[in-house]
Amino acid sequence: MHRASHPTGAAGSRRQGLGPGVEYEFEKLTLSRDLSRNVVTRLLTDRAERGGWEMERLLLFPNGTRKVTLRRKIIRQRRPTYF
Repeated sequence: MHRASHPTGAAGSRRQGLGPGVEYEFEKLTLSRDLSRNVVTRLLTDRAERGGWEMERLLLFPNGTRKVTLRRKIIRQRRPTYF
Protein backbone atom coordinates (compact mmCIF):
# COMPACT_ATOMS: atom_id res chain seq x y z
CA MET A 1 0.00 0.00 0.00
CA HIS A 2 1.25 3.44 -0.90
CA ARG A 3 1.47 6.02 1.87
CA ALA A 4 1.84 9.72 1.12
CA SER A 5 2.43 12.54 3.52
CA HIS A 6 1.35 16.12 3.31
CA PRO A 7 2.62 18.97 5.45
CA THR A 8 -0.83 20.42 6.09
CA GLY A 9 -2.55 17.32 7.38
CA ALA A 10 -2.85 13.59 7.51
CA ALA A 11 -2.82 11.60 4.32
CA GLY A 12 -3.12 7.94 3.54
CA SER A 13 -4.20 5.69 0.72
CA ARG A 14 -6.08 2.47 0.30
CA ARG A 15 -7.04 0.24 -2.61
CA GLN A 16 -10.50 -0.90 -3.47
CA GLY A 17 -12.07 -2.81 -6.33
CA LEU A 18 -15.26 -1.38 -7.78
CA GLY A 19 -16.59 -4.01 -10.11
CA PRO A 20 -14.86 -6.54 -12.32
CA GLY A 21 -11.54 -5.33 -13.70
CA VAL A 22 -11.75 -1.82 -12.21
CA GLU A 23 -9.58 -1.04 -9.21
CA TYR A 24 -8.92 2.34 -7.59
CA GLU A 25 -6.39 3.64 -5.12
CA PHE A 26 -7.72 6.22 -2.66
CA GLU A 27 -5.91 8.94 -0.76
CA LYS A 28 -7.41 11.00 2.05
CA LEU A 29 -6.15 14.48 2.87
CA THR A 30 -7.07 16.72 5.77
CA LEU A 31 -6.41 20.35 4.88
CA SER A 32 -6.11 23.07 7.46
CA ARG A 33 -8.53 25.99 7.59
CA ASP A 34 -5.51 28.27 7.33
CA LEU A 35 -5.08 27.38 3.65
CA SER A 36 -6.81 29.71 1.22
CA ARG A 37 -9.15 28.49 -1.47
CA ASN A 38 -6.54 29.34 -4.12
CA VAL A 39 -3.85 27.29 -2.38
CA VAL A 40 -6.16 24.28 -2.06
CA THR A 41 -7.13 24.60 -5.73
CA ARG A 42 -3.46 24.67 -6.78
CA LEU A 43 -2.64 21.69 -4.55
CA LEU A 44 -5.48 19.57 -5.94
CA THR A 45 -4.77 20.64 -9.53
CA ASP A 46 -1.11 19.67 -9.12
CA ARG A 47 -2.06 16.24 -7.78
CA ALA A 48 -4.47 15.74 -10.67
CA GLU A 49 -2.01 16.78 -13.37
CA ARG A 50 1.10 15.07 -12.01
CA GLY A 51 -0.25 12.11 -10.11
CA GLY A 52 -3.35 11.19 -12.05
CA TRP A 53 -5.64 11.75 -9.05
CA GLU A 54 -9.25 12.88 -9.33
CA MET A 55 -11.42 14.21 -6.55
CA GLU A 56 -14.01 11.79 -5.30
CA ARG A 57 -15.30 13.77 -2.32
CA LEU A 58 -14.66 17.03 -0.51
CA LEU A 59 -16.11 17.70 2.92
CA LEU A 60 -16.02 21.25 4.26
CA PHE A 61 -16.58 21.48 8.00
CA PRO A 62 -18.01 24.50 9.87
CA ASN A 63 -14.58 25.20 11.42
CA GLY A 64 -13.08 25.56 7.90
CA THR A 65 -11.23 22.23 7.81
CA ARG A 66 -11.47 20.33 4.52
CA LYS A 67 -11.33 16.56 4.15
CA VAL A 68 -10.61 15.52 0.58
CA THR A 69 -10.77 12.00 -0.86
CA LEU A 70 -8.83 11.51 -4.09
CA ARG A 71 -8.82 8.44 -6.29
CA ARG A 72 -6.90 7.11 -9.26
CA LYS A 73 -7.36 4.04 -11.36
CA ILE A 74 -4.90 1.19 -10.89
CA ILE A 75 -3.85 -0.17 -14.27
CA ARG A 76 -2.46 -3.67 -14.12
CA GLN A 77 -0.43 -5.15 -16.94
CA ARG A 78 -1.47 -8.56 -18.07
CA ARG A 79 1.11 -11.27 -18.30
CA PRO A 80 1.75 -12.43 -21.85
CA THR A 81 0.42 -15.85 -22.70
CA TYR A 82 2.79 -18.20 -24.47
CA PHE A 83 1.61 -21.04 -26.64
